[in-house]
Amino acid sequence: MGSKNKLKRFKENETFGNVLQPDRDALTTADFSLKGKWKTDFFKNDHPIVLELGCGKGEYTVHLAQNNPKVNYIGIDIKGARFWRGAKTALETGLNNVAFLRTQIEHICSCFAENEIDEIWITFPDPQIKYKRSKHRLTHLDFLKNYKEILKPKGIVHLKTDSEFLFGYTLGMVTNQGDILYAHHDIYNNNSSPQVATAIQTFYEKQFLREGKAITYMQFTL
Repeated sequence: MGSKNKLKRFKENETFGNVLQPDRDALTTADFSLKGKWKTDFFKNDHPIVLELGCGKGEYTVHLAQNNPKVNYIGIDIKGARFWRGAKTALETGLNNVAFLRTQIEHICSCFAENEIDEIWITFPDPQIKYKRSKHRLTHLDFLKNYKEILKPKGIVHLKTDSEFLFGYTLGMVTNQGDILYAHHDIYNNNSSPQVATAIQTFYEKQFLREGKAITYMQFTL
């Protein structure tokens, strides 16, 4: 994507009512104004709130919102030029149960209150295979502790990835931190996969499947 196109999308994001862009530096010293108030002040309903972390173009967030109108969805990513597409689609199709939050995932505890979130989706994150990058894996212990803080008791975390490495790594991490509710290393080649795991396929997921890659999926609580 060219720099001019990125700038255009950044500018357009500023006009979207479903895009929130808290000051990055401010979040390191103070909480976001909507923390603990997402239902009352933003969505203006009492429906459950579900996050998608590293939402990319936002297509998974949008599809979830379309399929579940009684649930509020927030896609989170630091790259606003990417989720511009999802935000624009949500506005064009009249989805009022969708928001996009531009921030680093490390700051989610500054954006959401304790027990404010019902579920979390992590879809095809960078597996960060090199050891020196391990702290950036979205299922690293530091992240899991943050998820536990903002999730309601027994709130479910979904991980969907084409990386067998990340799948195995996460199984090991969660075994010591919570409970595995479901896990399978090839959800499209077994009869036990929950419908929620296979109902939506992103552009990249379809590409992975065409390449013959297995898609792994797990549900766990913390």
